[in-house]
Parts: sequence; C-alpha cells; structure tokens
Amino acid sequence: MNEKVEVENVNHPGKTERVDRAKYEAMRAAMLAALPSGGASLNAAELKAAILPALPDALFPGGSTAGWWLKCVQLDLEAGVIGREGKPLRFRRT
Repeated sequence: MNEKVEVENVNHPGKTERVDRAKYEAMRAAMLAALPSGGASLNAAELKAAILPALPDALFPGGSTAGWWLKCVQLDLEAGVIGREGKPLRFRRT
C-alpha cells in the first residue's frame, strides 16, 4: 500500500486531498530546487522544463503525469511556500 500525504488547494481553503507521498515529495523537491530565490520567478512552461530532468524515472517514466503532479504540488505550495504573480502566471518562492 502506498503512503499518502494530505495536500491543500489554495483555490479551496480548508479542503484537503490525499495523494501518493513518494510522487508528491519528488515533485515538491524538484519544484523547490528549480524555483530561483531572490524574487525571480518562472512561468509554468519554464518550471515544467526545469523539473522534468530532476524527476525520478521510476515514479514519472518519461515524464508521465508530471503535468498533473506539477499542478497538484503547485496549488499545495501556494498555501504558504510559493506565490503566483501576473498573467501569464509566474511562480516564485515567498
């Protein structure tokens, strides 16, 4: 049985979902490593391109489902760790 972790969605405060812990943690680590510090930001395409090489192939074979997990973790992290700005959306560490 896979371990689960609860994630939040900044668009639905107070609501949580349970997702696979290993995939969540791999995506979270890749995202935080890819996001520059010091106020710089990346758009969604830049962020996805930056994280793909860092994802373990055992969890994301050929980048499979990376887009869904990127959005899942992004919305969870927006509940306190990263922020969004502008249009098109750009993401930065808070």
